[in-house]
Amino acid sequence: MEYVLLVDAEDNEVGKMEKMQAHEEAALHRAFSVFLFNEAGEMLIHRRAQHKYHSGGLWTNACCSHPRPGENTEAAAHRRLMEELGMDCEISEQFSFLYKRALDHGLTEHELDHVFIGSYEDLPEFNKDEIDACKYISIEDLMASIDSEPESYTEWFRIVCQEYGHKIFPK
Repeated sequence: MEYVLLVDAEDNEVGKMEKMQAHEEAALHRAFSVFLFNEAGEMLIHRRAQHKYHSGGLWTNACCSHPRPGENTEAAAHRRLMEELGMDCEISEQFSFLYKRALDHGLTEHELDHVFIGSYEDLPEFNKDEIDACKYISIEDLMASIDSEPESYTEWFRIVCQEYGHKIFPK
């Protein structure tokens, strides 16, 4: 069974809960999202595997998940880079934000999400149990696609790109 860390709005740990239960009950928990850019300023995005417990088949940032009880958030981000993308690189935390959105399958994402950025040049040899496809995309093309096809992207990814892009997009 996998657990997430329950937190308050200031990111203080207040307990733990089984991951599916947290999404069923909309319990506020800690999460992270990793955004990777190549030298051309393009963002690495991936399409979540169809069978994921929520948001299957949607495009999103390079990597996202939850730290486990007793696990540092940045260490968790490095762990998931390896598990999902089969690679690792230097990352740095830029900011965090709190959001709550209804998802498919009757689940709710209520997270305090820590956003990390890093640089990576290659297309990773991703885990096909986690990911259906990976690609680099220019910020201009990405934003046009999010505007024209928002339903093709995960909730948290759209929030970061549309509301916080100025904090992470290459200048």
